[in-house]
Amino acid sequence: MARKKLSNEEIESSLSALNGWKVENDNLKKRFSFSNFAESLAFVNKVGAIAERRDHHPDICFGWGYAEFSIMTHDAGGLTQNDFALVKEIDNLTEN
Repeated sequence: MARKKLSNEEIESSLSALNGWKVENDNLKKRFSFSNFAESLAFVNKVGAIAERRDHHPDICFGWGYAEFSIMTHDAGGLTQNDFALVKEIDNLTEN
């Protein structure tokens, strides 16, 4: 998938198809809530496997009952379709 930086219009259009993600400082961000640390860690590990397979690695902060993701394509200097594809895969984990 091309790593071309998206325009503001393309970002807004792609963002409208997502649930709970926001754009902050050229990053897609979302916080997920869990019942405990073990659930947070398990989710982060699943996302880590997806990120490694895609060779696209988000910044992750997690702890007891939460995991926060911050995603952008650094070499493009902003958001690309790769970022939106990754967040859709992350969201699919919570739907299954």
